[in-house]
Amino acid sequence: MTTVGILGGGQLARMLALSGAPLGLRFLVMDTSADACAGQCAPMVVGDYRDQDALAEFASRIDIATFDFENVPADSARWLAERVPVFPSPRALATAQDRLVEKTLFRELGIPVPDFVPVATREELEAAVARIGTPCILKTRRLGYDGKGQFRIKRGTVGDGAGVDDAWNALGAQAATVGLILEAFVPFERELSVVAVRGRDGGFRTWPLTENWHVDGVLSASLAPAPADGGLVRQAVDHARRLAEALDYVGVFALELFLRDGVLLANELAPRVHNSGHWTIEGSETSQFQNHLRAVAGLPLGDTRMLGHACMLNWIGEMPDGAPVLREAGGHWHDYGKAPREGRKVGHATLRADDRPALAGALERVGAALGRETQVAPVLERLL
Repeated sequence: MTTVGILGGGQLARMLALSGAPLGLRFLVMDTSADACAGQCAPMVVGDYRDQDALAEFASRIDIATFDFENVPADSARWLAERVPVFPSPRALATAQDRLVEKTLFRELGIPVPDFVPVATREELEAAVARIGTPCILKTRRLGYDGKGQFRIKRGTVGDGAGVDDAWNALGAQAATVGLILEAFVPFERELSVVAVRGRDGGFRTWPLTENWHVDGVLSASLAPAPADGGLVRQAVDHARRLAEALDYVGVFALELFLRDGVLLANELAPRVHNSGHWTIEGSETSQFQNHLRAVAGLPLGDTRMLGHACMLNWIGEMPDGAPVLREAGGHWHDYGKAPREGRKVGHATLRADDRPALAGALERVGAALGRETQVAPVLERLL
């Protein structure tokens, strides 16, 4: 029986373990925290990802390794890869960890991206802003996620909370440690993502294009399939395929995209199962979680076709009452077993229906019952 090691013990690792059980896979999770929520579903090794003794114990008990978040140190993944197969590869992980490396790869592959400039000093930031123009966004090259490590510059050097001085005061200290990059602000029309999977044999599949809505940089809702014409879907799939082949990728990944004037611009690559693909658990023939495990274990990939229409709602901070979701015929509830905390992803719900009007009706009822009308409103606007 194959044992899959997962570096990181959050909700993604938890859902991987739950999805892999029917395949006969066993799991071992490694996390820095003893109360990581994946530990409720699989045994754990607790230790720092840079601790070679803990990594050695972890490696001795598994057959293959993967990870559930992209901030696992790439050096640790490389060390592990000398002892057991690691998928996706440490190279793919390292690429996604550095926004400059990632966006340079996008550009080299002919995938459109917003303009960007690396920044190391206050003077370089001022020159970069002059070149790119405002508004623009200063970001850390590493360790940023869910809107963290970012500062939006709205105008020049004035210290009014939105200028170059303010941006440097907020993030400049990190220039020497994690690096900085300045990106052009994209006045996008829609936020989309394509979730894809590539097997060890090079087999490649994608799930239907998904539309996403964020609040304060954190995903709030996802709708699949996103209303889109064939040309837009082909753009997204082509971008994803180019990335997968260039990185010799194995496993599931998500490519986050901005739509502007009919063109999809790449925002970032997530080298793992992704929040915008959670709807696939109930809304597709094979979920992103099971297909990730099929890929890394060398098993045949499953069909990614949709089963009707689906919307995923993220629960942030604390779990609401689940009854209104569970009363719906296509309502599905996921509690991650986490303690409530402001800004923390603690669960999600997926509503699935055979057609758009039925999904809209379910969303309307759930939104009203939970007082989440604002959360479901943009999805309803797209559906109706």
